[in-house]
Amino acid sequence: MQDRESISINSHDTSISKSKQLEMAIPASAIASLSSGEFVGIVADNPEQKIELKIFHNEIVNDHKALQIEQEEYLPLPVIKAVSTQTIYDNYLQIKKDIQNIIETVIEMMMNTPELESLLIRKNEN
Repeated sequence: MQDRESISINSHDTSISKSKQLEMAIPASAIASLSSGEFVGIVADNPEQKIELKIFHNEIVNDHKALQIEQEEYLPLPVIKAVSTQTIYDNYLQIKKDIQNIIETVIEMMMNTPELESLLIRKNEN
């Protein structure tokens, strides 16, 4: 809740209105205007450990030269197994087929078990 105060002045008098409005503590416009590496936030405290400055705005400063040197030392990930799009698609189809087989097996089991068969019939009637 944010306290709001507005003042209206006209030719006859001045009025002051006070209200409370529920608003975002950090507006989306502030977040949208951040540059790369900047971040904002709010921390919560507890009654025993009060924090006076709860809202923060910071920036990560990278040592780009050191990062570049580190990245140049990276080794490529080894290829464990070459996988094609067709292999992935075939696995997907096999999984679908396995699930269909499981469903059919469970339905058949239910149909052969009298106490479960009545549940299956009631379900299909709805």
